[in-house]
Amino acid sequence: MLFLTRWFGVTGSDAERSPAREEANIEQIVERVLLMQANAAAQQHRPLRRGTHAKGICARAEFEVFDVAVGRNRGLAARLASGMFATPGVYPALVRFANADSKVNRDFKADVRSLSFSVDLTRDGAAAPGANGDRQDFSLQNATTLPINDAPAFLATMKLLTASNPAAGLWSLPFRDKLRVLRTLVLAQLQARQKIKPYQLLRYWSTVPFRHGPVDVVKHSATPSLGNPARALRRSNPNALQDELIRHLGEDSKMSSFDIGLQFLDADRLTYWGKRRDANFWIENASVEWNEAEAPFHTVARLTLLSKSDFRPDAGEAAYFDVTGNTTPDSMPLGSINRARRYGEVASRKARMRAGGTSAP
Repeated sequence: MLFLTRWFGVTGSDAERSPAREEANIEQIVERVLLMQANAAAQQHRPLRRGTHAKGICARAEFEVFDVAVGRNRGLAARLASGMFATPGVYPALVRFANADSKVNRDFKADVRSLSFSVDLTRDGAAAPGANGDRQDFSLQNATTLPINDAPAFLATMKLLTASNPAAGLWSLPFRDKLRVLRTLVLAQLQARQKIKPYQLLRYWSTVPFRHGPVDVVKHSATPSLGNPARALRRSNPNALQDELIRHLGEDSKMSSFDIGLQFLDADRLTYWGKRRDANFWIENASVEWNEAEAPFHTVARLTLLSKSDFRPDAGEAAYFDVTGNTTPDSMPLGSINRARRYGEVASRKARMRAGGTSAP
């Protein structure tokens, strides 16, 4: 089936990828991200918010790193014990739950939901053992993959989303880009049509790969603990997800938690349409799933929300997450989509901070 999905943008080898084209795409991607951000604000007659994940809520949490050697063989334990996961410990964290759309919509509009969090790895003013940095950020959403496969698909999709006339915008794209956009939109719609549940009951995935030490590559997952408290959402409430989380933090005696898991890229085990591919195939194609039956997640930590810790809206808007800027060389994001989105996210953050009269952090 790879011969067919190639037409829709999935790349089978490095020979099909163009670093020069990707570099040229990035500047245009930044322009389109800023345009979409500005258009969303203008259409809704509101100040600039994030270019994506515009509607969200922040709270505080606790991040506990487990002893990864317990109950595991030495080989697996050694692979897991890298960076911030090398030493057991408990750290303060900041979390943000959000809807993925660039517009501020009612919470019952079909959408993908996200969980971003930042772990403060400092202790007594110094980085904790094994951390090699002061802060590590994570970004996850309630889908296993990104619908946008790589930088060319990102740019083609942004051209359509920012076109004044969508039909004309689609028609103006080259044929292969039309196919890339079609695949992206179909995957995005499938992901958005999930049952709407409270933020604290959803499972989230990083969707894209990250380094894990000098050799390994992983994806992250946050799985809700059984018994996380939640009440039924009221469809008449346009802010049902936010309000339910605020209620939970303010009223429930037990706070929700998520088990944090790592999934290794073992290319000799993963298959795409029944065939094995090289490691770069799994790294560069963000829309291709790593099957958990072939590469399971291993729990290494737990993220627990803190009672009565939700942020005021203005404080939540000032918070930010940067998985490239707040990380270490041994835990950097990988792949085409990560190389491209970094610049758009930074530009969007700077624009938002300037519009709000503050300097970008």
